[in-house]
Amino acid sequence: MTGEKAPRAFSMEELPGHLIGEVLTSGRLAAGDLARLEATCRALRPLAEHAASRLCAARAAFAAMGSAARGELLERCGGSWKKVLRFLQSVEQSSGTVQTSSGNMQVATGRYHTLLVHDSSVYSCGSSLCGVLGHGPDTTQCAAFSRVPFPSLSCVVNISASHNHAAFVMESGEVFTCGDNSSLCCGHGEVGRTIFRPTQIEALKGISCKQVATGLSFTVILTMDGQVYTCGSNTHGQLGHGDTIDRATPKIVELFEGLAPVVQVAAGVSYTYAVTDDGTVYSFGSCTNFCLGHGDQHDELRPRAIQSFKRRNIHVVRVSAGDEHAVALDALGHVSIYYLKNYLSYAVTVSCSPDRSESLKFAGLYMGQRLLWSIRSW
Repeated sequence: MTGEKAPRAFSMEELPGHLIGEVLTSGRLAAGDLARLEATCRALRPLAEHAASRLCAARAAFAAMGSAARGELLERCGGSWKKVLRFLQSVEQSSGTVQTSSGNMQVATGRYHTLLVHDSSVYSCGSSLCGVLGHGPDTTQCAAFSRVPFPSLSCVVNISASHNHAAFVMESGEVFTCGDNSSLCCGHGEVGRTIFRPTQIEALKGISCKQVATGLSFTVILTMDGQVYTCGSNTHGQLGHGDTIDRATPKIVELFEGLAPVVQVAAGVSYTYAVTDDGTVYSFGSCTNFCLGHGDQHDELRPRAIQSFKRRNIHVVRVSAGDEHAVALDALGHVSIYYLKNYLSYAVTVSCSPDRSESLKFAGLYMGQRLLWSIRSW
């Protein structure tokens, strides 16, 4: 309107500090966002650092660490709370969806097939001799990624691929499986036939789930409230029920009911790992080549805490399981690897640099007689 004055321009420095602080600690910003904000206005650096420290304190892995461990992590990150936050956020994403310029993506590989989640849709390629690609009985292989149809309208948020079957978690918390069900690993009851298309596990209806891990002929399911269910082959006790009886439908692992909530699970060929909210690591199943981390080769029929971590007060945040070896990442960025070489048990700890990694991913692979491990940082 004629005669009205144009709004006065103002600088960021003129905004109330407490208001900026509330915005920065809303939980919606990543460490990179704080760094970019600081770069536009150096006067905001103290607020950005304060916000990063508050966001770190709100994370379960950081809150569970002792004051000395927190100080060590901050020191390893060059005294920058933004770098500590970047590391913690990277750990949270290490077994989930990765944000890329092409959209959100997640990849899982089986023996002869690959699954890809791109913006909540699933694609598969490779061999489908046992129905693992999810395209139906007429498809034996796919040379290129093809979209997998799902009966549910919900988006896929987590996937896992094994030698002979695959599992999917929907945004709604539902779990679907497909593949060779001769070992009952798909969780659909006494149905020994192949499941050619993703099918919802009826036994888990009403139970909201967030992660799946598939081993050789067995499946591990993690619920939103931190409980663990398993089904399928149980030859070595990998289901964690204290026996070697196979389960046709998912059964809750009762030992975890009285412990801290489980935050992540991993499945090897015939063994299982679970990480609880307090940083404790449990393993059970086949202990071939010392892969359970207990220093012996005795199968464990129930979840057993790895004492070497507890004795050293190590807070583990993520685990990865290979055929006969395992990798663990702790809250300070150290990686421990359990494997067998020349009939001797090895527990190797590798020091990473959290202050140098914007996104930390870790994986373990066992190929022939060689152990391969990799840490990638961008």
